[in-house]
Amino acid sequence: MKKTLRTESHGKSHSLSRLRVAARPGGPPNGRQRGWLLVEGRPVPVALGRSGIRADKREGDGATPKGIWHAREVRYRADHGPRPVTRLPVFRIKPDDGWCDAPRHGRYNRPVKRPFPTSHEEMWRADGLYDLVVVLDHNSRPRRAHRGSAVFLHIARGAFEPTAGCVAFRPSDLRRLLARLGPRTEIEIV
Repeated sequence: MKKTLRTESHGKSHSLSRLRVAARPGGPPNGRQRGWLLVEGRPVPVALGRSGIRADKREGDGATPKGIWHAREVRYRADHGPRPVTRLPVFRIKPDDGWCDAPRHGRYNRPVKRPFPTSHEEMWRADGLYDLVVVLDHNSRPRRAHRGSAVFLHIARGAFEPTAGCVAFRPSDLRRLLARLGPRTEIEIV
């Protein structure tokens, strides 16, 4: 039986104050790259970075950054699903949207418009991973070169295959989580 994030409440729903993401204990094949989001005592399966969780996040290392983060905004593909229900700012992803991952560029770890002259993530993806994206405040204030960019909550690939450093969910779990996320919700990755 699949464990899912429940959003039932009595009366008015409220924002979650704190979530915890932890690696799933165990060894091969994917011990460090799979994990759980614990919300109100309930585990929700997630995929983590191919290098597991690290406190010393570096650009391109494949690690999910350890720490306490907050959701800044949501981006979604309107042609692949409805606008998500959330208390966060919401933006439609367009075909020319990108995210700069070039550490020496002034737009590092910021949204950009494509074509873009240097290295960047394409936000309009054919594989569906970015159909729904929560932008975290990792390495945002202050931004530091080489400390990681484009760390998101997004849709998982296949059977929770490792990410490049993000936390990935089943689409239904991410949508339910968004309904309870607010700008003050702490997302602790341990």
